Order: sequence, then structure tokens, then C-alpha cells
Amino acid sequence: MVNYLPRVADGELEAKMRSVGGVLIEGPKACGKTATASQRAETVFDMDRDATARASIELNPSFLFERPTPILFDEWQVAPDLWNQVRRAVDDSDRGRGMYLLTGSATPRDDAKRHSGAGRIGLLRMRPMSLFESGHSTGEVSLAALFDGTSQPGAGTSASVPDLMSRIVIGGWPDLLGAEEREARVWMDDYLRQIVEVDVPSFVGRRDPRTLKRVLASLARFVAHSPATRAIAADVGGDRGPISPTTAYSHLDALDRLHLRDDSDAWQPHMRSRARLRTAPSRYFVDPSIGTAALHVGSEDLLRDLEAAGFHFEALVVRDLRIYSQALGGRVDTWRDESGNEVDAVITLADGRWAGVEIKLGQAQVDSAASGLLAFAERVDTARQGVPSALIIITATGSAGRRADGVHVTPITALAP
Repeated sequence: MVNYLPRVADGELEAKMRSVGGVLIEGPKACGKTATASQRAETVFDMDRDATARASIELNPSFLFERPTPILFDEWQVAPDLWNQVRRAVDDSDRGRGMYLLTGSATPRDDAKRHSGAGRIGLLRMRPMSLFESGHSTGEVSLAALFDGTSQPGAGTSASVPDLMSRIVIGGWPDLLGAEEREARVWMDDYLRQIVEVDVPSFVGRRDPRTLKRVLASLARFVAHSPATRAIAADVGGDRGPISPTTAYSHLDALDRLHLRDDSDAWQPHMRSRARLRTAPSRYFVDPSIGTAALHVGSEDLLRDLEAAGFHFEALVVRDLRIYSQALGGRVDTWRDESGNEVDAVITLADGRWAGVEIKLGQAQVDSAASGLLAFAERVDTARQGVPSALIIITATGSAGRRADGVHVTPITALAP
């Protein structure tokens, strides 16, 4: 495909295709799933637009499956019965692995007739592009190398704080590569309108559009915070009083099914301290641009409120950390205790190694962030949890390297998997 920019998920998809008969690629609409899957597909069916393909699921399955493999079924959730057909095709086939690819922008309503794809269909989560994928990070600093203890100097790009505020508003959407902020904001407004007015009713079920918009705005106000659902319900209700917990959960579920939310669960390590750990997740969208679009703010608005800008910058960094960590078989959580101590991100790899990460917009905050990370590491019961592989501060600007106290510092514009 012309002009395809390599994605971090390319390597993940290749590995999964070697291990299972089919791979489901899930992620929000327009994050690049189809383009990535099409790089490996020999046959492509667009289930959203191809009425013949949808009709063939029941009337003539051979029309779909007797084609050169790998076969891509794009937006499979439009025809939910396709899932069981693919599962059976994997069971019945002796042609090997990596035969079928499915992409989905929504998780369909629960269907008792849809059988598990465990052992047959692997799952790959995709997100919008990281700064490294979109060309806004040099990639001089490898997250994998940081876990190995390697000190990596680097300067990153010449992006300024205002530049990064624009990247937050524009987001990592492939359709917006090279777009100016004004154009991107129009695109994002249309994107959220489509989600609220079309996609949620089509794939999840009826929800009140006005309430859904208020839920999006509330989550944007709480970005990088850990509010309980009752706090979101109160915020959404405003002067009218909180909406019911059932209503709040149903609207949050709708956003989950469309892969728009990407919360960080609470990390629960073994601690030396008896301070009670908080268990509420930290709230994030799958891309920071969703938050600014929901609030109808641009980069100039963020620069006028640097405290809010810091939280939205954290959302940008966490998005990239999720993409890079997933490629390493890891996950991103958060840590907070009842005494007010917190660490923005804790990355845990499949082999048990872990790293604490603090995210700071300004260089003046680096020293206090390093002290906080070192104090956090002291609180962890390393005899049971293991010592951290790295303590990392991610900044907006500046250069990369390892401090005398052992804490790594890197601008986000230098980071890569």
C-alpha cells in the first residue's frame, strides 16, 4: 500500500499470525487497523460496504472462504455471525496459521450464539499512532533498553511545549498526518458526532446523545485523575443532580465497546508501608485528542492553563507508553495511596520486571519527580516484588540521559519501543 507508515503493531501482528489461525485487531475507528491488516492480506472483504459478502455468510460461505489467504474481514462486527464462521473455518482447515484477519471498531452486543475464539483467534489491540510512528519522536531512547538498564543520551526533536500542545489536539490519527490544528479540530468534532449519533446506537444500543456528550466532557475534565463512577455521575448531572449509577455505567460501557476509553488500573504491589492503596483506575481516552475535542479546547487554551495542560500531556505520554509497552508484552498501570503519594505510570512486563514512570511537562519539576520515584521504590517490598528495572521521568523538552541518582530522564520526542 502506497504511503503506509510502519506501525509498532506490525511486529505484534506478524508474531500472532505465526501462532493462531486468525487474529482480531480491535481499536477505535480510524486508528489504522485496516491499513495495517491490509499489508498482510491477500483477500479483503469490506463487511461494512459489501452487501454480497454479508449475504454470503449464511447463503454461500464458500464465496468468502475459498479465496487466497490471509483473508481480511474488515469491520466484522457489522455482520456478527461471521465470527462463528471464521472460528469454524480455523477448526476445519489444515492450511496452517495466520489465515484470517478481522478488524473491529466496536465490540458487538453480547450474543450467546457467539462462541469463544480462544486458541483459534488471537487478539491485537491497536491505538492511534504514537509520536514515534507519526515521525514526531526520533526514537533515540528505547523503552526496552531502559528496562535493561542502559543509559541512552539523546536530544529528541526540537518540538516546543506549544508544538506538543498541538500534537495533543491533533492526536495520532493517520487521517490527520500533516494536518493543521484547525483542520484537525473540525475532523475531531465530526468524529465524536459520528460516535454519539451513529456508532453507539448501531453497535451498542440506544443511549441519550446529550448524556453521552456530557460523559465525554466529564471524562475529559477528569483525565489523568482517579474519580469514582459516582463522581462522574455527579459531574454529568451538574445542577440537576447526579445521574443514576446505572445510567453512568451504561454510557461508560458504550465508550468501552467503541474502544475509546483506555483507563490505567491501579497497580497493587507488595508494600513496606501500611498506607492503604487506592484502587480506582486513572481515566484516559485512547487518544488525548478525544479529551480536548470533548471540551472544545485547542492548544492556545491549554497554554493558558498549564495545570490542565500537564494532565493532557500526561494522557499523550500514557498513550505512547501503552503502545511501546504492549510491543514488549507489557502493560501500563498507575499507583496511588491514601496518603497522597502517587506515580503516574507503572509498566510491568510479562517476565515480571517493572518500572516506575513520572511524567512532567516542565523541566523545573524533574528534581522533585526523581525524589518521588526514589521514595516510591523504597516503599515497595522488593524482597517480594523485585527491584525496579528502571525509574524514568518523561518530559516535554530537554535531553535524555541517566542522572547521578540512577533515574533516567527522556523527552517524549526521543522515546520508542
